[in-house]
Amino acid sequence: MYDYLIVGAGLYGAVFAHEMKKQGKTCLVLEKRDHIAGNIYTALEEGIHVHKYGAHIFHTNDRKVWSFITQFAEFNRYTNSPVANYKGEIYNLPFNMNTFSKMWGISTPEEARAKIEEQKKEALASLEGEPKNLEEQAISLIGTDIYEKLIKGYTQKQWGRACTELPSFIIKRLPVRFIYDNNYFDALFQGIPVGGYTQIVEKLLDGTEVRLSTDYLEEVKKAKAQGCENPETLGLAKKVVYTGPIDAYFDYSLGTLQYRRVEFEEEILPVDNYQGNAVVNYTDADTPFTRIIEHKHFEFAHRYHADGSLLTPEEEAADPKTIIYREYSVEWKIGDEPYYPVNDDANNALYAKYKALADQEKNVIFGGRLGEYKYYDMDVVIKVALEKVQEVISAG
Repeated sequence: MYDYLIVGAGLYGAVFAHEMKKQGKTCLVLEKRDHIAGNIYTALEEGIHVHKYGAHIFHTNDRKVWSFITQFAEFNRYTNSPVANYKGEIYNLPFNMNTFSKMWGISTPEEARAKIEEQKKEALASLEGEPKNLEEQAISLIGTDIYEKLIKGYTQKQWGRACTELPSFIIKRLPVRFIYDNNYFDALFQGIPVGGYTQIVEKLLDGTEVRLSTDYLEEVKKAKAQGCENPETLGLAKKVVYTGPIDAYFDYSLGTLQYRRVEFEEEILPVDNYQGNAVVNYTDADTPFTRIIEHKHFEFAHRYHADGSLLTPEEEAADPKTIIYREYSVEWKIGDEPYYPVNDDANNALYAKYKALADQEKNVIFGGRLGEYKYYDMDVVIKVALEKVQEVISAG
């Protein structure tokens, strides 16, 4: 009998297991996929650490979280500075003086502010009250030129619906800076673990039993069929930590929560440098993908041997390689891998109903991005997992 049955070997589950092990508790982790680390899983391909479920860049202002995560890997000084490609025109992100200078041929913050205010006034003259949708919100922040070229097409591809149909809150925290600074995240600590993320989760789960390719919900169905007294624990543990989709746990009995999912088209190219940057967003509506990720740039174009040593310049020159992912944002359906919760009013209201059901589950803790139906950055996942452990320990 384990103390905790943890469903999901992603970051939340791994942090919970690690901390409980330190408290002398026993944990069993069940993972539906054939690998640990969830969506932060990285794998070595052609000497490159590939982010198999899309780019993950660690950033935080929380010293406690930074101190925690850096126990398990050395982080490089990678700074997220994506660029936007609009029909061959290249712009810096986030929106800053480099962007404004390229867009309008201006050079001072005063000129940039004046241009944005002029466009806002003209476009939103008939607007009454607060912005009612994403389009109005974006224009109120950045004006029409940047909205039309760098936001509209990209956002509609990302969410699969017109900007006028999307809630304004999605873009309320849009970074707009009147300085020449291409650092996307306003975070004190930022970087990529040298050697990828999988090693971190391996260390977090060291000494904990993990069973891969095991579908917890299917196991629960079997336990119910066999008359198990507490099928949610599978008769294996005192408590369950569930990090899967909350609506799936309740067999979608109240309806299905909406997600967006991402599909990746991988290409291995015989060149040392394809696009000159780790992240390039394609912001026009006609390009079917949202962005291209070139993974080697997350580690400054380094390639590695299987033992972790770097390829020499001569080895790289003799056999140049890079790996790119084209990302496509598509509608999610049951059976697909969910990525981003669609936190509009209707989905949040439905989640609240599922949360009420979850609160009645005495033996189950719901956590993580899917279990709580929230888009969590990695640092917040760690923070809430650590807090949950302390809460559980304090409650006895």
